[in-house]
Amino acid sequence: MQTRNKILDDMSQLMTNAMGVAQGAKDEAETAMKSWMDRWLADRDFVTREEFDAVRSMAQKAREENEALKSRLDALEKKKTKS
Repeated sequence: MQTRNKILDDMSQLMTNAMGVAQGAKDEAETAMKSWMDRWLADRDFVTREEFDAVRSMAQKAREENEALKSRLDALEKKKTKS
């Protein structure tokens, strides 16, 4: 009976080791894929969300200033035509 328990223990240990190896391979594959994706994205000149938001904010401010200047110009032209 002792031999049978030894075989089961050995098989259990073998399966545990195999699962550890599989987990290690999974982790290594995930790391490699993430690294590849980071390099691929960097090569494409994509902007970060922060950069995009900053440029969008600058464009909005420029639009608002443009509208204000247009209003002032319209008022000045209207004033000039009345004179």
